[in-house]
Amino acid sequence: MKRIALVFFLSCYVCLAPAKDISPAASEDPMLMQSKTLIAKNDWSAASAALEIFVKQNPQDADGFNLLGYSYRNLRRYDESFAAYRQALTLDPKHIGAHEYIGIAYVQSGQLDKAREHLAILNKLCSASCEEYRDLKEAVERAATP
Repeated sequence: MKRIALVFFLSCYVCLAPAKDISPAASEDPMLMQSKTLIAKNDWSAASAALEIFVKQNPQDADGFNLLGYSYRNLRRYDESFAAYRQALTLDPKHIGAHEYIGIAYVQSGQLDKAREHLAILNKLCSASCEEYRDLKEAVERAATP
């Protein structure tokens, strides 16, 4: 019931929200902020429902697609997760978070070779200086250890 109410609320918000240009400020969109709150509560179903609406209204927002992929991944909806991450990376090929998250999804689905590809990209983008690289490296190493 909560999900239905949330989807209704967000649908109304989208209908009533003024048109706006897509800009870096889109990451401060109230709907995206609400989605982050739902993610923090591990409410993956509600977060994915909200993010589906958000990315329809903000089709150029790589962060929205990245978070949608993250929500799908936590629901174990891997095909949809990979599609959302790929869209985030199409929009922003240097999106560090999307490279980490798609790498984790590959680890979880047993595709270590693909996870290592994203680890190599992260190594070029930020190397060991960023948490995303270190987290993916640790996940790959744990999965590779019998």
